[in-house]
Amino acid sequence: MQEILNFPIKKKICILSLGAESVGRFCFYDNGKIYISENFGDILDVKNLANFNKAILKQIETKKPNIILTDFHPFYNSTVFGSELSKKLKIPHIQVQHHIAHIFSTVGDNIIRIKNQESRIKNLSLVIPKEFYGIASDGTGFGFDRNIWGGEVFQVKNEKRKTKSTSLVINRISSLEEQTMIGGDLAVKEPARMLISILSKFLPKEKVYENVKKFYTENEFELLYNQLQQNFNCQKTTSTGRILDAVSVLLGFADNKRDFKHEATKLLEENSTLPYKDYELRIKNYKSRKIINTTYLFEYLLKNIHKDKKRLAATAQECIARGFYEIIRRCAKETRFPIGNRVSDIPDSRFQIPDSFLAGGMANNKIISSYLENKDVYTSKKIPRGDEGIAFGQIVFYILN
Repeated sequence: MQEILNFPIKKKICILSLGAESVGRFCFYDNGKIYISENFGDILDVKNLANFNKAILKQIETKKPNIILTDFHPFYNSTVFGSELSKKLKIPHIQVQHHIAHIFSTVGDNIIRIKNQESRIKNLSLVIPKEFYGIASDGTGFGFDRNIWGGEVFQVKNEKRKTKSTSLVINRISSLEEQTMIGGDLAVKEPARMLISILSKFLPKEKVYENVKKFYTENEFELLYNQLQQNFNCQKTTSTGRILDAVSVLLGFADNKRDFKHEATKLLEENSTLPYKDYELRIKNYKSRKIINTTYLFEYLLKNIHKDKKRLAATAQECIARGFYEIIRRCAKETRFPIGNRVSDIPDSRFQIPDSFLAGGMANNKIISSYLENKDVYTSKKIPRGDEGIAFGQIVFYILN
């Protein structure tokens, strides 16, 4: 194992968590110590997967876990291996939704931070808010509705059971607007596919083609456009990453390809300056959650396409962050739950207890994270914000539940 963390909540249980898939990293919890493995890389790669599985088998030879945690995605290599291992060892296998694991990774990071700096704390319930919000700003994660999530706001409550213990109640209170990934995962590799689906919501067919003709021939576009209309091999997504990919392509910072993870979004961030301040958020209620309108963002960008594209790039990223915070502000107001500038319950403590957390791969985006950090939203300081921190988050979720 690469690293050992002293986690201040001790339970007499051994937990093996296998993380996600794009980053092969697992964790082993044993009575307050969390052992974190090296990064084996993307375990879609056969060699990386073999090394990942071999290291896990070696770890459990030392001590058998009582439970195995994996991602909620049923076909991740880590999920499949975890399921097989649980049957072999005859122990429970629990799946933790990807973005919930992201958020609890950040919650766990904060618990470690406060405990390390304030050793006087005995009652750790004081550093875990009874009610808090988690923002998952990410690329890809399998949701409970079987769509691809990645732009979600969760409300988390610690509710008492009849046994006097507590149980976490997690509600998905908001998301970015659902957009369509033409060809499913192919839209990750070719972000112009996302652009076609979004622009098709408010532009005629010929205008959509004008914005993507440098990437596709007319025949290729016809096939993709018809595929969208027929909803054939298409996947709904609320991903922040997919929206910013499409913005990057529209503004000309990224090509219609992906040579490394988050390439288009990183190019967008690198080419950003000061945002314009005239963008108006559009949020609507839909069933049990609030929806942040992202189609309108592209209407705004096209209307202002003659302006400074680097400022438009910054505007797009900041409007996502603004949307997330506005959701928290509105929901906190509705429930009369104060956010920000809240004094800790710890006597004589110098530390505030965060009640809002930002997590996921897009939490590494400096424009998004800086905006939210300035609103007292907490981001991880030690644990990686992207998929490297998923296995840690799975353990924290289980321990606190």
